[in-house]
Amino acid sequence: MSEMNIQIFGTKKCFDTKKAERYFKERRVKYQMIDLKEKGMSRGELQSVVQAVKGLDNLLDPNVKDTQTLALVKYLVDADKLDKVFENQQLIKTPVVRNGKQATVGYQPDVWKTWE
Repeated sequence: MSEMNIQIFGTKKCFDTKKAERYFKERRVKYQMIDLKEKGMSRGELQSVVQAVKGLDNLLDPNVKDTQTLALVKYLVDADKLDKVFENQQLIKTPVVRNGKQATVGYQPDVWKTWE
């Protein structure tokens, strides 16, 4: 099995984040958990994830509590969207799981299997 460098971005209250952690734990894959409420993604990490998931819109959680900010992001020009999401990471659907240049949004065990 090749070496994976897994990062899980999520929140303690997110059910799917807990499931993602359990998925990697059960397979004895080391991972780093980053709580978006405490730390958040760096701008570079966010850009890398956006590229991996083929666009910022795929990263946004349609069921987010902060509907006003989400609506605002949808109306911003693309150049400003990334900044707004960077400042408001509560809009991101969790978990975001990264493995180098690859990334997924939400609970995606079918994709993670292909990384092993």
